[in-house]
Amino acid sequence: MSDLGQEQFTPGAVAELEALGLGRQHAGPPVAGIAPIAERPTLAKRAISAPETLNEAFDYSQPSSFSRGIGVELPGATLLFLSGTASVDEKGATVHSGDFAAQCLRTFRNLTRLLAAENASWHDIARTSCYLRDIERDYDEFNRIRTMFMSRVGLKPLPASTGIQARLCRSDLLVEIEAVAVVPTR
Repeated sequence: MSDLGQEQFTPGAVAELEALGLGRQHAGPPVAGIAPIAERPTLAKRAISAPETLNEAFDYSQPSSFSRGIGVELPGATLLFLSGTASVDEKGATVHSGDFAAQCLRTFRNLTRLLAAENASWHDIARTSCYLRDIERDYDEFNRIRTMFMSRVGLKPLPASTGIQARLCRSDLLVEIEAVAVVPTR
């Protein structure tokens, strides 16, 4: 990861970096809330990826700082947190610009590949958050495609879900979905 020089921030932002213990002038111990807590272990986390289907966000021409997903090991299960995923390809390019149905289905494919990378499936999904650029225009079509997809996958019960209108990270993306899965430990 690149380290942005403090000269690229306002004086107020530089002061906040210092207060967080992340500035160039900070010489003291790590600030509480940033450093690991010595009295207890942290949960094991690992990044989830499916590079044959979609690239890592940090590999974008303008890097973005998030993982495609994180797996958290708990006693008896692994929680999978899949980041907002859209219709992008293995090079990070938008796929199916202007085609809402195709973007929805590519998004489902990308999420499916992330699940498969963790030996999980849509049957492990507990929750989705579905972001639409224009919910008034596209929700009925989104719901039709989602219902068809989940019916063909055979999901019962359906995951909990919320539909949200949002400005997505690129103007040519029309839908983005994030998901949480619970995978029993074998």
